[in-house]
Amino acid sequence: MAYADLPAHIEALDRAGLLHRIDAPVNKDTELHPLVRWQFRGGIPEHERKAFLFTNVVDGSGRRYDISVVVGALAANPEIYRIGMGVDTLEDIGPAWERAIANPIPPVMVSAPPCQQIVLEGAALQGPGNGLESLPVPISTPGFDAAPFFTAACVVTRDPDTGVQNMGTYRGHLKSPDRLGMMMLANLRAGGLEHWKKYKARGERMPVAIVVGCPPLVNFQGPQKLPLGMDELAVAGGLAGAPIRAAQAHSVDLVVPADAEVVIEGWVDTDALEPEGPFGESHGYVALEDYNLSITVTAITRKTQATLTSIISQVTPSESSVIKKLAYEPLYLAHLQKRLAIKGIQRVVLHEALTNLRKFVFLQFARDTPKTEIWRGLNGAMTLQAAIGKFVIAIDDDIDPTSVDAVLWAMAYRCDPAQDTQIVRYREPGHGPRSEHTADIDSAMLIDATMKHPMPPLALPKREYMEGAKRLWEQLGLPTLKPESPWFGYSLGDWSDEWDHNAAQAARGEWMQRDSAYRARRAEDAQPNTPVPASRRGEQGARR
Repeated sequence: MAYADLPAHIEALDRAGLLHRIDAPVNKDTELHPLVRWQFRGGIPEHERKAFLFTNVVDGSGRRYDISVVVGALAANPEIYRIGMGVDTLEDIGPAWERAIANPIPPVMVSAPPCQQIVLEGAALQGPGNGLESLPVPISTPGFDAAPFFTAACVVTRDPDTGVQNMGTYRGHLKSPDRLGMMMLANLRAGGLEHWKKYKARGERMPVAIVVGCPPLVNFQGPQKLPLGMDELAVAGGLAGAPIRAAQAHSVDLVVPADAEVVIEGWVDTDALEPEGPFGESHGYVALEDYNLSITVTAITRKTQATLTSIISQVTPSESSVIKKLAYEPLYLAHLQKRLAIKGIQRVVLHEALTNLRKFVFLQFARDTPKTEIWRGLNGAMTLQAAIGKFVIAIDDDIDPTSVDAVLWAMAYRCDPAQDTQIVRYREPGHGPRSEHTADIDSAMLIDATMKHPMPPLALPKREYMEGAKRLWEQLGLPTLKPESPWFGYSLGDWSDEWDHNAAQAARGEWMQRDSAYRARRAEDAQPNTPVPASRRGEQGARR
């Protein structure tokens, strides 16, 4: 194949030193997700996070499963995502998505697909330990989740009018060997839910195929939120540069990835909804019970040696937020640069930790970008996805958008709230904690935290002095440094050649030579703590 299936991807992670293989028994309901969770909440640097492959999965009753579970294999860190995308660098991810969306390649149908090596139907879906109970689906948030949930599934549905399939990532609540609930977010315009509405209007049940474990290029489609009417399997083919192998599902009229690990097929009821949840959601709060879809399983097909994929979600950073961040940020930048032609925009960063990408958007602009372009960018950032952009903040190119401290620094000294903020009313609440008390509408705040005029230099030693001190630090054998931006001082426009000369003179120990120049600039009309105007800042000819 021109792309890696899940086993080949896991092998690639192992070769790259990005896989923990756990052969000891691990309880899927109490230990598995909490164990992996620690690498996101235990102070482990992002680049040291890895995938976990569990080969000996058990549950609380001692039951053992013949299917492995892998967590973190899609995006425990950006390097894992890059390997799954099959690109050479992280910078190649954005262009790869752009090319794939612009040049989709339809899938190719194959017979006798690996995903149907074992077929469970009829009596094999009934009774304790059978059907869905035979799958080692972990509990994501022990202590709060109502049941095991599918978290990394690609849910395949078809538009009954156009025949175009959609593949989205939705949570699946296991309820019995042959029944599960499913949440498709209405306020994010889930493609599967739009299909369900059409089937409901027809008075028909909706066919569904839930793919659990598949080639990463396919799995990445679900969270991407592609436009409705675009076949995700074809976009995956665009990423691969070759058709994705696909097959006819066993018991419903849908097309599924031929190299999937497990496929759950069935029918979605359209005559009634039933309670689903609670479940620890990706916005970082527990989602309470909602009325959602119910599915009756007609068949479970799988590989003989299958691996079930689960992801770490809930409080961010998490695997699901890494997936979205690496895909969304370059798409947002392309949206602003190419579609809206915003001048000066250099970078888009969606804040990840705790806020889950959607709420804070940082736009980095080149210095001296016209104010009109900054405000076009601030407003334009809210047009790509309705759920992203509750606080959109514009910053200069000397501000590190990955550092919240740096962004707050810009807001503190480069923003006048009365003049540099705007409130946008009547926005959708977006993805967040929801209950019967939740408001139906929200608002957004746009903030221009860029410089409006020249400012004095940043009060840190110039770069050459900090670099010299760093060499001395290392010669002295002091603890390893991890420089944090900003780590040296630089001019922000309000600085003169005369002051530059004076500072260099001071560094040479010659500061005492300027006393007479200070005396010559005495002012009888000045008030304490008032700036020396440019007209009185000294003359180049006074240098000695």
